Amino acid sequence: MSLNTQNPISSNTLNFKEILNTYTAQIKWFVLSVIIAFIIAFIYIRYATPKFAVQTQIQILEDKTTGSELDVFQDLNLLGGGKNKVEDELQLISSRSNFIRVVKELNLNTKILVQGNIKEKELYRNPPININFIAADSILNRAELDFFITISSSTTFGYTEEEDQPVKIYAFGKNILTDIGDIVITPNVGVFESYKDKKIRISVRPIEDVSQEYRTRIIVTSTSEASNIVNLTLEDPIKEKAANILDAVVRIYNENAITDKQAIADRTSNFIDERIANISSDLASVDQSAQDFKTEKGVTDIAAEANVNLNVGVANQQELANARNQLNMAASMQDLVQQQDSYEVLPTNIGLSDPTIASTTDRYNQLVLERKRLLKSSNEKNPVIINLDQQIAGLKSSMQSSLSSSVNNLGLTVNSLSGQQARFNSKIYSSPANERALRDITRQQQTTESLYLYLLQKREEAQISAASSSPKSKIVDQAYSVSKLPVSPKKSLVYLASFILGMLIPFFIIYMKELLDNKIHNMHSLEKLVKNVPILGELPKLTKKDEKFVIKEDRSVLAESLRIIRTNLDYLIKSKRNKAGKSNIVFVTSSVPGEGKTFLSTNLSMILASTNKKVLLIGADIRNPKLYTFFSSGNVDKMQKPTRNKDAGLTEYLYDNTIEVRDIVNPMLVHRNTVDVIYSGRIPPNPAELLMSDRIKTLFDQVSETYDYVIVDTAPLMVVTDTLLISEHADLLLYVTRAGVTETNAVEYPIKLQEEGKIKGLSFIVNDVDSSNLGYGGKYGYGYGKTQKKWWKF
Repeated sequence: MSLNTQNPISSNTLNFKEILNTYTAQIKWFVLSVIIAFIIAFIYIRYATPKFAVQTQIQILEDKTTGSELDVFQDLNLLGGGKNKVEDELQLISSRSNFIRVVKELNLNTKILVQGNIKEKELYRNPPININFIAADSILNRAELDFFITISSSTTFGYTEEEDQPVKIYAFGKNILTDIGDIVITPNVGVFESYKDKKIRISVRPIEDVSQEYRTRIIVTSTSEASNIVNLTLEDPIKEKAANILDAVVRIYNENAITDKQAIADRTSNFIDERIANISSDLASVDQSAQDFKTEKGVTDIAAEANVNLNVGVANQQELANARNQLNMAASMQDLVQQQDSYEVLPTNIGLSDPTIASTTDRYNQLVLERKRLLKSSNEKNPVIINLDQQIAGLKSSMQSSLSSSVNNLGLTVNSLSGQQARFNSKIYSSPANERALRDITRQQQTTESLYLYLLQKREEAQISAASSSPKSKIVDQAYSVSKLPVSPKKSLVYLASFILGMLIPFFIIYMKELLDNKIHNMHSLEKLVKNVPILGELPKLTKKDEKFVIKEDRSVLAESLRIIRTNLDYLIKSKRNKAGKSNIVFVTSSVPGEGKTFLSTNLSMILASTNKKVLLIGADIRNPKLYTFFSSGNVDKMQKPTRNKDAGLTEYLYDNTIEVRDIVNPMLVHRNTVDVIYSGRIPPNPAELLMSDRIKTLFDQVSETYDYVIVDTAPLMVVTDTLLISEHADLLLYVTRAGVTETNAVEYPIKLQEEGKIKGLSFIVNDVDSSNLGYGGKYGYGYGKTQKKWWKF
């Protein structure tokens, strides 16, 4: 068990406090990390290019019918009404073809930038030079080139394609050969004078790449699901450029919509013209037949006797005429679809009663128009074009099937009505044949004439609709800057992010360090591993300026920590003395060399001697003796020399039976503390066998009776067996661990030895503990009674 008093708090609280102390002990790194992060954030804000948000707002106009301006047959009610879906219009606005047109019209694939010391600035309006490309558009649209010019005078400039290469001098207006063809550079009079001796970079990028970039950057959103208001937002360093791009996107979207409507309207008007030409020929033929019949037969009026029967058949005749009209239209449409080999739009709303044909025709026209737009920037082998061709072929097949079915049904209807008309006509056969024939001619004449007048009217309506085609959207707000301040970089957000990052980096480093740490750092971390073994205390980490020896009435941290160890050691000695008599032989060992066992042995002897006790320090590490180095300074006085064998030590005593204990004891005066020392002596060739001598027991029995404390500096326990060979003579064994050096699994070895009975009286001491970790997690330190200046006082 530990000899140190613990706070009566729960383990969870201890764990939390330990974790908190782990990070608060490194507060200086958190502060430094945050300061560095703030400096980086300041530099980023200082040199980052500010971007401004520009926005435009439009309203998507609803079409009351599928064709709106193009539906010239809306009075037949053959097609139902519909509305533009805002989601579909958002996709049309963001279409690739739209943005390619925007990039081409505004010449966005070519940038002129003036370079500064750290960053460069784009010159959008009134650049100092004008650039003309001689290459064909097909080459220029795919070109990628960067070159630099420096205006040296009013007539010449320097040109280079590498920033750090020497420039070539050219005159303005001369052809310059480049990888994308010849270019001609001319000065912009009135502007270029202010850019003399400044390096200007011209960047040319492929149009498709630039259009895709702006497609990604422009945010197209609807204000709500039930609203037709659409917002377009673009962030760019140049407000005017962003506004021009947004206005161009809206304008081209409306132009495409008008072009689509006019294409369908023109196709419909052409179809009506063809039908008028055919009906006009039929009407002339019927008029000529009536004229010839009346001339031949001498007919001038219709007999009243057939009025009754004729009135009964009028209604049936009208239905028959309408059915024949529908059949004629369907057959004509069927012929048109069958004869059409190319991808052309079809006439819509021509008066057919089948709504499936109308909707299929409308979808067919949309796909044909989309195919034409895509072919402007692609070819027929494009997977999207092939997919559209397949859809168009499917719709054409479906349309042919629907038209064939409609022609068959209308044929049956005409046959049925003709049968009914034949029955009515049988009642009229009693009238003169001339009168009946004339009536037939007159009816045919009226039917053809009515259809002719109807088509003339619809042609005028189609022409008016085509001339008055309106856009799909209404501009609510022209493109404008949302705020005078830039939207990026946002200072508050950048500083907040830098603060969080500045805190996270040291936190993560400390966390990973703790996660991978397998070292002992202080007494508290050791207690978790050796819960049932006493821990006498810990020694502070010393600097080069600190004294390595404690002196009498020393108030240093080292002295105070040794006093705590002395108190705990006396407690263990007294408890053993009550059970087994005198128990004053204390072995000091460690896992490996360099952990401070000799340092502890020497200073523990000094602190014990300061209480006017007789203390003997024995150097039992005969393989690697270190006591000589501690007692060779000017602060050490050898009070008296041995009368014989003055250089003899433990090795000589064990080897030579004639040497007594008094012959190898060296009384020392160190900083007014008196202590006796037995050095290790010469390094023997057989240290293990030498330590197995019976004289070692004689030595310990004799000095145990003579001295109050016998401190034995032994060999490292995990390196050699020397300490185990003499461990039976130890009343207490102090096992020294070093903070940041001794691994956690190293302390399991001496505990296992004690459980096996190979050692006894095991207790631990932690050496070289950082001042921030002294005590429990660094909360309790040493130096009671010392006055420390505050950090702000010098």
